[in-house]
Amino acid sequence: MARSRRMLAVGMTLLLVLAVGLTGCGATNNETPAVGQTDSNEGKTRVVKGEFGDVTIPVKPNKVAGIYVEDYLQALGVTPVVQWYHPNWGKQDYLGLNVPTFDTTGSIEPLVAAGPDLIIVDGGADVAKYELYSKVAPTYRLPEAVLQSPPEILRKIADVLGIPEKVESVLAEYNQKMTDAKAKLDKAVGEQTVAVVRINVGDKSLALFGINNRYTGNIYSELGLAPHRFVKEMKEFQAVLSEEKLPELDADHLIVFPSNGSWTSEENKEAVKLLDSPLWKSLPAVKNGHVYKAERTHWQSGAITANKMKTDDVLKWLVK
Repeated sequence: MARSRRMLAVGMTLLLVLAVGLTGCGATNNETPAVGQTDSNEGKTRVVKGEFGDVTIPVKPNKVAGIYVEDYLQALGVTPVVQWYHPNWGKQDYLGLNVPTFDTTGSIEPLVAAGPDLIIVDGGADVAKYELYSKVAPTYRLPEAVLQSPPEILRKIADVLGIPEKVESVLAEYNQKMTDAKAKLDKAVGEQTVAVVRINVGDKSLALFGINNRYTGNIYSELGLAPHRFVKEMKEFQAVLSEEKLPELDADHLIVFPSNGSWTSEENKEAVKLLDSPLWKSLPAVKNGHVYKAERTHWQSGAITANKMKTDDVLKWLVK
């Protein structure tokens, strides 16, 4: 009986997908296209190769959903039709998007209702998610090989959107900002070590972010900050700090933020008390006043706008 209900639910979702698609084909669209449209490319498609194989996409998509990659869309002047949301991490508030949210752990119906003609996803989408999204619209999964490089992600997304000409101006400004900041940081802090720690609100633990973490790795690779030895040796993107290891975290500077919400969120009050523990207070960075409370929303993203905002934070904290 339960299986029958599940099959019925899947069938209803697919019928809704078809209904949305047919409505989009027959209705007059007076909205301003998200990417732009030319008569010569109306209805045309092309094949691109993503991480999970070839996919046929519109030459000039008009309604794009970028699951986990809205920052890149916005940098290219494209407004997504939905914004992803996760109950444990929230959403990327720093983007200031005024579009419906799509809980990536819940029902797919909000995504269906948005009627995208193209969905772009990053490494957060496994094969199962990819196949699910592909039932809603053509879905392009970014190649694993580019996921450590925000500029390369931007290039791939721009190409898929059919607007590669927009990349160079965005990257020129981005690269100049990183270069200028690196020079200032080299002079201000030199080889002083830095580590990024996240307060995991759910299980009230402290997670150390590794040198290759896709959210914060750019402060080492692009800004030239020296990672603490724990960070430098990590193969994982992140790892929980045990009570035995925490006292050895003798970085000169510590950047810390909660996994969800803000520093003043009611649900974070108990977890934030971890910073009142004797072990935490024994750390050199704490004793020297070199702990910097960051905002979760852009520190838990590794995209173009987020990285520029993180750069501004680091300059404010470390360059006197």
